Amino acid sequence: MSEAALQHTQLDGIADYTQALDTLCGLAQHELYIFEKNFDGIGFNSEVRYQVLRTFLLSNPANRLYLLTHDTHYLATSCARMTMLLTQFSNSMFIHQTPLNLRQISDPLAVADDVNFVRRFHFDDPRGILGRNDPSQARLLKSRFLEMWSTSHSGISASKLGL
Repeated sequence: MSEAALQHTQLDGIADYTQALDTLCGLAQHELYIFEKNFDGIGFNSEVRYQVLRTFLLSNPANRLYLLTHDTHYLATSCARMTMLLTQFSNSMFIHQTPLNLRQISDPLAVADDVNFVRRFHFDDPRGILGRNDPSQARLLKSRFLEMWSTSHSGISASKLGL
């Protein structure tokens, strides 16, 4: 069995980036890590993304989805599909918010299964890269994500106890 070929695809705009995120979400088999400024305007409330992520979470109870953001407002108030996923999959989907000391980090990234990734160079720059079958770069980005995750805190809860 031969290994799949390394592939990098240039992303030249938000439409390319949104499509690359759809591709990456579809490639995920076990774990999906996504860091964004606020998740607004990049397809996280679309029916297509919702269905892909729901299928991913349903396919195996051990699958995990980690969303990390500087600002949870959009996800909490304007992204009903992600809220529905969080309610249905509260044991396998997690949304955290970065602490104030990490708010200067400005390059979004997403990693699927230590093999595939999407990254942009800056929140304000729509250019980026979709990397397929690139475990070395994917692991570096995942490590960076996990460093940020380790100091973050839960941003949105699936329960609304109001206590």
